[in-house]
Amino acid sequence: MATYDKAYKVLAKQENMSNSKAKDLIDKGLVRAEGKKVMIARGEISTDTKFSVKLPNEVKVLFQDDNIIAVDKPAFLTADEVSKKFKDAILLNRLDKETSGVMMFAKTEEFRVKAIKEFAANRVYKEYVAIVEGRVVDEIEIDKPILTTRERKGSAKSKIDTKKGKPAKTTIYPMLVEGRKSKVKVVIESGRTHQIRVHLNSVGLPIIGDAVYGKVAPNINRVLLHSKKTKILDYEFEAREPREFNVYEFN
Repeated sequence: MATYDKAYKVLAKQENMSNSKAKDLIDKGLVRAEGKKVMIARGEISTDTKFSVKLPNEVKVLFQDDNIIAVDKPAFLTADEVSKKFKDAILLNRLDKETSGVMMFAKTEEFRVKAIKEFAANRVYKEYVAIVEGRVVDEIEIDKPILTTRERKGSAKSKIDTKKGKPAKTTIYPMLVEGRKSKVKVVIESGRTHQIRVHLNSVGLPIIGDAVYGKVAPNINRVLLHSKKTKILDYEFEAREPREFNVYEFN
């Protein structure tokens, strides 16, 4: 007769790790069972379940000088977790947990003030790469206001709201089309919470792997969105696309 227990407890026993470590891995979206992401750490699951665990890559420093540190954030780490590795620096931009790519920290208060002025004036160039459901063969400009609300435990949820939303502009450029899926370059002028994910979904181009705003896929365990290039003041930083963007099988 099958027996059941909480998913994190079954994982902890199987992988010989603490319950808290197992729960953290599930919460980060790093655990799969039977080809699907395990979503709820406290959910009941068969004790015979076999898990696969993907650990996040290390944070890579792309550049640093007396003013700034630029890093390549791996998927599955939050911006706050990355910040803890650079305790003497000041976070300048955030990426969602499953989004990888360029993140920046100011090393002085003087430079932070300069950088924030650039962000406020929309003078920071921000280029992303995404894999979406749908065919993109022409440049698409999305100019739709976004409203963000805070839900339980402080989590954010955004939506298009023409009355209460803040201005947001996203431009999409085709890179590769195969079947009904496309690889696109995305440039944003503003930086609203979840802007790219919400905007792309609003025009029928949901990002693959995005369980909230996009389209889940059985063989993908993260949002396929990568912050590839950022230009601010006299600096330019670029983070190479992760392997899954190069080997993703369009089907």
